[in-house]
Amino acid sequence: MTAPALKAGYACSEGCGFTASLWDVVYRCPRCEGLLEVAHDEAALRAIPAAEWKRRFESRFATSRLPDGSGVWGKREWALPELPVEDIVSLGEGRVPLKPLPRMAAELGLGSLMLKECGVSPTGSFKDWGMTVLVSAVKHLRSRGTPIRAVACASTGDTSAALSAYAAAAGIPAVVFLPKNKVSLAQLVQPIANGARVLSLDTDFDGCMKLVQAVTADTGLYLANSMNSLRIEGQKMIAIELCQDLGWEPPDWIVIPGGNLGNASALGRGLDLLFNLGLITRRPRIAVAQAQRANPLARAFRGGFQDLVPMQAGATLASAIQIGNPVSFRRAVRMLRAFDGVVEEATESELANAAARADREGTFACPQTGVALAAVEKLAASGVMAKGASVAVVATAHGLKFADFKVGYHRETLSDVKAAHANPPVELPADLSAVREALKDLG
Repeated sequence: MTAPALKAGYACSEGCGFTASLWDVVYRCPRCEGLLEVAHDEAALRAIPAAEWKRRFESRFATSRLPDGSGVWGKREWALPELPVEDIVSLGEGRVPLKPLPRMAAELGLGSLMLKECGVSPTGSFKDWGMTVLVSAVKHLRSRGTPIRAVACASTGDTSAALSAYAAAAGIPAVVFLPKNKVSLAQLVQPIANGARVLSLDTDFDGCMKLVQAVTADTGLYLANSMNSLRIEGQKMIAIELCQDLGWEPPDWIVIPGGNLGNASALGRGLDLLFNLGLITRRPRIAVAQAQRANPLARAFRGGFQDLVPMQAGATLASAIQIGNPVSFRRAVRMLRAFDGVVEEATESELANAAARADREGTFACPQTGVALAAVEKLAASGVMAKGASVAVVATAHGLKFADFKVGYHRETLSDVKAAHANPPVELPADLSAVREALKDLG
């Protein structure tokens, strides 16, 4: 018996009944203004046994040739099943390391602590996972004659880098809106190098987001922020790859930094699909971690998730999640409720020291990942995470994007941070006896 054709389309995430084709240019439900989601035909997906999905995904994972060698497109039936292969725009995203932190796990009383290193990716962040899907869809839309002149996004840095790189690979113009003086130099230079039109605006991310939504009301400019549910379809593959890394046995907890909250909602979508199709047999718990100075989700969590109260996000070292009015709030809340989730926050000292602590085990954690690691420390200390629990942290970007953060930490010049693990260079004369004296305490 031939398996039914796999299909997907847009549906309103608020359940009002609105649907649309994936090849329509639409971001919100025209009936209720809710965000959309990509709805897959789960009955058709379920007609393929879980064992066959595992075999298929693992077979593709064994090759390095694109698109099968992509961590996203090797699972393309779960992303955009009707996209022609020739319209796939891949830079080799995904397939990133799952790195153990055994000493930190032991110190916290955990059974295991692992980092899913999403920064080991073409542009150095998890945004690549979603942007490959969105830009591939735009390429297909243009091939169908849809008059899209350019793709545009607001960004705190990483989204702009991913959009610019994938758009450049596809030969599609890109426009990025960045808050002036609020992104690292490395993040600013990436879209410039890829030829994007970079607009540095005298506002914060939320101000940039308002402007890009207004500009993309012109359907000739296509919105590339995570309110566009095509992004979520790629980012959900992080959860799927993580479970594949672990032999299809999820950890007890998954911890993820939260800013605009698209990635948090994507995590839940990936886990839901795995569970519903029988590739995993239990649901992990989820923790979303926020910087204390940009913590609207944490505040809402403490109030029972009654409503989002937007805030003016304060300056934080975790600049990529310095967002006070997250677009995907409602989607993230639904995910947290479904996965018995919690929200934790971290001060500037907590996030900086947690990142430095992980670095001592061979990683190079960005400040956003530091927020998530600090949340693990606090949840383990409070007993929310049980002794012996297995924990995976989604590391969202590479620390090299935040070199000033690392240098400032070890020079002990970061404002509001008491560096517990500072390791500045030892300055010595070029003298053998002085060198020997400096090395005598090595084990």
